[in-house]
Amino acid sequence: MMISKKTPIMEILRLKPRARTILASHGMGCIGCLASSTETLENGAKMHNVDVEILLKELNEDSPAP
Repeated sequence: MMISKKTPIMEILRLKPRARTILASHGMGCIGCLASSTETLENGAKMHNVDVEILLKELNEDSPAP
């Protein structure tokens, strides 16, 4: 599945094996955030002053979950 700016963060964490590591490397500790269940990648990136295009590239290069 390709991640988009509108993909909820919790869905990304569920589908991508390294999402937690990728997000954390950009200062996004999304796993413990209550908003991650409904917040999109784009909104989360804005909240943390992270370039969403960089996140998209890194997340979409990651292998899908087995």
